[in-house]
Amino acid sequence: MQTIDQFNFAGKKAFVRVDFNVPLDPEFVITDDTRIRAALPTLKKILADGGSVIIGSHLGRPKKNPEPKYSMKHILAHVSKLIGVEVQFAEDCMGEDAKAKAAVLKPGEVLMLENLRFYAEEEGKARGLADDASDDEKATAKKAVKESQKQFTKNLAALADVYVNDAFGTAHRAHASTALIAKEFATENKMFGYLMQAEVDSVEKVLKAPVKPVTAVIGGSKVSSKITVIENLLDKVDNLIICGGMAFTFAKAQGGKIGTSLCEDDMQELALTILAKAKANGVNIVLPVDALCADKFAPDAATQVCVSGQIPDGWMGMDAGPETRVLFAKTIEASKTILWNGPAGVFEFDAFAGGSKALAQSIANATKAGAFSLVGGGDSVACVNKFGLVNDVSYVSTGGGALLEMIEGRVLPGVEAIRGF
Repeated sequence: MQTIDQFNFAGKKAFVRVDFNVPLDPEFVITDDTRIRAALPTLKKILADGGSVIIGSHLGRPKKNPEPKYSMKHILAHVSKLIGVEVQFAEDCMGEDAKAKAAVLKPGEVLMLENLRFYAEEEGKARGLADDASDDEKATAKKAVKESQKQFTKNLAALADVYVNDAFGTAHRAHASTALIAKEFATENKMFGYLMQAEVDSVEKVLKAPVKPVTAVIGGSKVSSKITVIENLLDKVDNLIICGGMAFTFAKAQGGKIGTSLCEDDMQELALTILAKAKANGVNIVLPVDALCADKFAPDAATQVCVSGQIPDGWMGMDAGPETRVLFAKTIEASKTILWNGPAGVFEFDAFAGGSKALAQSIANATKAGAFSLVGGGDSVACVNKFGLVNDVSYVSTGGGALLEMIEGRVLPGVEAIRGF
């Protein structure tokens, strides 16, 4: 497989699929440009070689074609500032304007296309159907979009000589610009960008070639949203720390009292199955031994520390307790490979952020001692940012759904399209 470092972009036009789906305030000011900054090394490598760049991305989730509030125009000036080049703009990614501007693009120049999702063909989904549309009407509309998607893909590919996928955040989608377009380029003319390569390498370092002992920290609110992740990890890790709201489902399943804590009653049997599988696989499951509880879901709630499984009626677990934090740290700091996905509590409230902060700090400590740590998932990333530890872990993933699916063991369409499995 061709790598971006091996390729000389001199005189080449590169279509670079990035994930510039950044948050905007009501005045269309970018509130977090992390995703844009993450793609800069790839874009600057192409320009430094003497190539030109055609940027393709989506922004938001348009329901119709187009929606001005999702225009890439809103981020154009900031992208230009970060790249250090005045970025040109094509008002329509499929229009004559895009073709004409791409055709005369010179080395060192950059062109940004309008939101790719302004076309239903990007996602391959039918839009604009009436609420009462029949199943036959929906099927017919979807088939029509799928058929026109082929031409949409060819038109995008025709703009460039080379395809670079640097959008890990959308790699789990078999969309026109993330997977289908790669088929239009020869093997030697398609590759991952630096960000995409780093994301894939980091996940594979944890799942395929980890240094033992390996610890996965899986948190968040629901067992149901992480069950496939947990099941895939049971034959790959030495320790599995379960924290956050999902831990109360495990506690109740084992006969504990959890008060009004979050619980998925229909997941209790599955929780017991997970514990049994872990034991059979020799995996050390680490569950909370105490919890910081509150009398209401609010930042100013009254609090008390309760032993796990002994939470009084009317109280809810909101964060890992002090003994749990020590227990988690002991396991993490003895590890050589660490995956963290999901917080230990309601970290958005400062009163209940201590458990997640302690988790983050113990992972940072282990990293400093030589462990490899991968932090992924929106809440976990928000944690290391909030606690100022983003530079103290080995790698922070930009992918949400893509990261989870890769940890689940799935082959991502955006990865497969380049590697050609």
